[in-house]
Amino acid sequence: MVKIGNIELGEFPLLLAPMEDVSDPPFRAVCKDGGADLMYTEFISSEGLIRDAIKSRKKLDIFEYERPVGIQIFGGDEEPLAMAAQIVEATNPDLLDINFGCPVKKVTCKGAGAGILKDIPKMVKLTAAVVKATKLPVTVKTRLGWDDDTKNIEEVAERLQDVGIKALTIHGRTRVQMYKGHADWTLIGKVKNNPRINIPIFGNGDICTPEQVIAARAKYGVDGVMIGRAAIGYPWIFREIKHFMQTGEHLALPTVLERVQVCKRHLEQSVAWKGDIVGILEMRRHYTNYLKGLPHIKEFRQQLVTLKTQAEIEEVLDAIVVQYKDHIFERTTPQWAENEHLPASDKMAGCNVYG
Repeated sequence: MVKIGNIELGEFPLLLAPMEDVSDPPFRAVCKDGGADLMYTEFISSEGLIRDAIKSRKKLDIFEYERPVGIQIFGGDEEPLAMAAQIVEATNPDLLDINFGCPVKKVTCKGAGAGILKDIPKMVKLTAAVVKATKLPVTVKTRLGWDDDTKNIEEVAERLQDVGIKALTIHGRTRVQMYKGHADWTLIGKVKNNPRINIPIFGNGDICTPEQVIAARAKYGVDGVMIGRAAIGYPWIFREIKHFMQTGEHLALPTVLERVQVCKRHLEQSVAWKGDIVGILEMRRHYTNYLKGLPHIKEFRQQLVTLKTQAEIEEVLDAIVVQYKDHIFERTTPQWAENEHLPASDKMAGCNVYG
């Protein structure tokens, strides 16, 4: 049984990654239905919370059906991070996560996200301040290092454990890599197999097939995996991995009807949480992924991203079901998922996400 503090997550939990502009409550709702064991909010600025910024406060919204759920914060200064941790605790999530992995320039230039990887002593100090400020279990998500010359994740893991974090998620890239190239799981495995490490270690990067998950568990010994891009428009990924791990067989791919039904629920949740205008606008980024693999879908997709009412969008989705009722999806592997650090026999296994 994998545990973060007193939170029991099962034998090999599947985590939904905190993705900016993606991992909001409507998206988390469909991923929870799809089998995610632990989910995180989008990252929230510590300074934004202290200033009572509307966008930052809105990201604190969590719902009972999501549990266990963690709220993720980021920042580059000790006092704001500690204050943000206290604000987060008042909203009663199951845990608090610190983002030390975001690679975008507007975050790293402030010494936050992956920017802190240039200053490990400060990273440790910030983490200790957050642990001290809250009674919630504190976890961290980070990267291997700033660049190829500073892959110091083994030292980082030990030092963060020593100041009290309860779990660590490692994305198998450096900050300089951003999201390019392949994730390197070898150092993730070294951290997990370090005899000094006794907290759960979760791996993240390029996972989109059940075979890859089994390979990662067998080769690197991780306690679970975090899934990001593979879940966008395909929340079934979690249940499919679980089924394959239990039976060694693939679940049938979801039909067009099933995809449209979940897409409709996502839309409904988006409108309910954000309102008609914003809810409809922000759903537009998801339609391509829900409909990936359908031939000659451009005209329908164009309608979905221009219509302005929920009823009109649902009519188009219903028309898609009629048009493609006989379509059979195939398993394919996106290029980013062809991870050279997973065993060769597994890295090219079919991926349900994009086909």
